[in-house]
Amino acid sequence: MLMCLFGLAGCVGLPSPSERSHTAAIAPEQAAQTSIARALQTLQRDRDPAHSGIFPLVEADDAFAARMLMARHAERTLDVQYYIWRADMTGLMLLEALHEAADRGVRVRLLLDDNNTAGIELYLQALHAHPNIEVRLFNPFVIRKVRWLNFVTEFARVNRRMHNKSMTVDGVATIIGGRNIGDKYFGASDDILFADLDVLTVGAVVPEVSKDFDIYWNSQAAYSLQEVTGTQQKQVSLSELAGTASQIARSPAAQDYLESLQESDLLAGLLSGALEFEWAPVRMVSDAPAKVWQSHHAESLLVEQLQEIIGNPQRDVELISPYFVPTAAGVEAFAWLVRNGVEVRVLTNSLAATDVSFVHAGYARRRAALLRAGVQLYELNHVRVRKPVTRRRMGRILGSSGSSLHAKTFSVDSQYVFVGSFNFDPRSAHLNTELGFVIDSPLLARRIRQAFDEEIPEQAFRVGLTEQGRLRWTLRGNDRPQVFLHEPHSGLWRRASVRFLSWLPIEGLL
Repeated sequence: MLMCLFGLAGCVGLPSPSERSHTAAIAPEQAAQTSIARALQTLQRDRDPAHSGIFPLVEADDAFAARMLMARHAERTLDVQYYIWRADMTGLMLLEALHEAADRGVRVRLLLDDNNTAGIELYLQALHAHPNIEVRLFNPFVIRKVRWLNFVTEFARVNRRMHNKSMTVDGVATIIGGRNIGDKYFGASDDILFADLDVLTVGAVVPEVSKDFDIYWNSQAAYSLQEVTGTQQKQVSLSELAGTASQIARSPAAQDYLESLQESDLLAGLLSGALEFEWAPVRMVSDAPAKVWQSHHAESLLVEQLQEIIGNPQRDVELISPYFVPTAAGVEAFAWLVRNGVEVRVLTNSLAATDVSFVHAGYARRRAALLRAGVQLYELNHVRVRKPVTRRRMGRILGSSGSSLHAKTFSVDSQYVFVGSFNFDPRSAHLNTELGFVIDSPLLARRIRQAFDEEIPEQAFRVGLTEQGRLRWTLRGNDRPQVFLHEPHSGLWRRASVRFLSWLPIEGLL
């Protein structure tokens, strides 16, 4: 039976790329006529036209509010690109916001990686039926019902995913960063809260994001939803989507969450021109979509662009990555930096905090070598999410306490800051496509450096080595530090599983 299924998969191919129509982002002269563009004129007055305005979205509810703001006040276009979009409370509310925008005449282009669309496919079909909405799937699966079979029949292709995350309104404002769409990313989940980071951005770099979206949207790897799924018997109408979203919004859980959004002053600040952006030179870095077809050039890779912009660090590197898999080459690179007088500090997830244990195995096998090389390692402490989530002091880079790290950012030489979707692991470097900003801002770089001085030691274990060479985890306490000699707050079975996984030759896939 399996052989028959594999044979069937080999006979069913993806549609021809020539069948898809090409569309482009809104023209600058049209974008300048929108309400958001007019509101931004006050902010951009007397600013260097080559600079961009950056507003970090640290708090989870601010990140959700910013996206709802963009959807509800869009007048011309919404270009939306994500790796994961969940069919939960915040995910369906944002889908309905896209629907409402389309009803107002806004053109909506929604590009999703197909790896995580199974639970939301019926809602996507409803949106795709709207005359002002088109949904495209990136690098789609041929076998729709039993998707894991695609990894057997076409592993080399479907193992490469689009990890980019961006949302751009009217061609004048965009959000990029680490967050996908779903409750756990926006502080609306009962079991987990990701500590994450996005940036709301206006100014010179936004057209570059729009151009990059067009490249992905019109690429050979982006397929119209209907081309891939065809006509299915079970359907969800747009009215049903609206009804479901309305019912969710009236639920007690949603009411509690929506009340927390009242603390967000993003809407009033942006539309009144009072939002305090950090203005700085910003460069967009992005992998070419051809990376998934393995037909790209080296200079089209994000890692090559980072090297060209930043060069070799001279004084300090502060790195925050939830899935940190340095590999042997990475360990040697970090060791070389330390030998040359560069201070290297890294924050990643502890085993108890990570949501992907096998990725932690790739990090754990290199941990002792990193410490011996002089790299300072911190691992986020897993804490239970308490509802409602209370805000921490303003200016912190991790915002409210999270149960798991998901932010992807780093600073170099107290000058450059990267924010985006890129993890320091082989998957981000060689398999998935990624997107981010390099921000030339000493102010933002100092915030990350200050986080390692003050904030991170409060929320994370400092990892070190005993005199006998064993790993040791130390956590600051109110009275005295807590010291662990094995992975903190993790059971024996989970620790043993990670140890076993660290022996397997899977590092290049992590």
